Amino acid sequence: MKAAVVESRGQLVVKEIAEPTVGDYDVLCQMLYGSTCSSTDQHLIEDKMPWKVQFPIVLGHESIGRAIKIGPKVRSFKIGDLISRVGTPPIPEVGLNVSWGGFCELGIAKDHRAMREDGVPREQWKSYRINQVIPATYDPAASTMIITWRETLSYVRRLGVGKGSRVVVIGSGGTGLAFMVHARNLGASAIACIGNPSRQDAATKVGATSYFDYKRPDLFEAMQAKNCEFDFIIDSVGKAGMLNGVLPLLKPEGMVSIYGLDDYDTMQINPFRAQGTFTVYGGAYDEEEAHEQVIARMADGSLNANDWLDLAHPFPLRDINQAIDAVRTRKMIKALVRLG
Repeated sequence: MKAAVVESRGQLVVKEIAEPTVGDYDVLCQMLYGSTCSSTDQHLIEDKMPWKVQFPIVLGHESIGRAIKIGPKVRSFKIGDLISRVGTPPIPEVGLNVSWGGFCELGIAKDHRAMREDGVPREQWKSYRINQVIPATYDPAASTMIITWRETLSYVRRLGVGKGSRVVVIGSGGTGLAFMVHARNLGASAIACIGNPSRQDAATKVGATSYFDYKRPDLFEAMQAKNCEFDFIIDSVGKAGMLNGVLPLLKPEGMVSIYGLDDYDTMQINPFRAQGTFTVYGGAYDEEEAHEQVIARMADGSLNANDWLDLAHPFPLRDINQAIDAVRTRKMIKALVRLG
């Protein structure tokens, strides 16, 4: 089968790899669509992750598959199910690694519920709780957004964003926009975005109540002039120096979170720029805990994939480099890739 493989730094190719085999708790899926992740994919391709990337590696962690074969101990999935976050497993004998391996033609989901019920050690199934059934009526192309939405919704809920919260999001990429839409849906009273000027309309559409160009030299003064003060700062980029610039706008007892990876090893926070005591969020997210709410939000229209993706014009898998480049050059927020 074909898969998108990063063979070495900067070298992404579509090539033939072995099809996955089906174990007792495995669900073989025909891969349908995947979405690019503007941060993770680019960091992997450029070997800029916080950890050493082991090339070659199959790219993609936002893919949807349809079940076509199930293992003998599978009880929670059936043939025809749409399943989230599916990918091909690594092939150690040829040295092929995966970053979930979602950009491919065939992938594997695991029946984590059956594994847990049967007493399989937690370490073997806990990471597969992201394999969740999607309603059969949902568009599999639009459903690629479920992964981004689950991650970011779990994250902002754990932060404590809720009714009346005042939030500033640093970054206007796919995850930044997701943080904004969740803040809106959770009842935040003010949502500011610091981002690229080309994304102002997109940010406003998903909930931003004010928008500031991240490059303007008087950014802090411009925000101060609009009486901006926040309970939460969410840095979706992680670029060194950016957060310190807006830290004086955080209310005492507020919370700062750094979600992005850009300058993971050199990020610094100067606490003396703050008005008072604040908390740095040190937690993460759990996709499974947000799955049902994301499904419900898609049904009521408060999460709309069209605000992120061009659903009518997916890139074929063979053109994965064009898809990645379209996101890198900000021609697209996220790119949709047709896998099957």
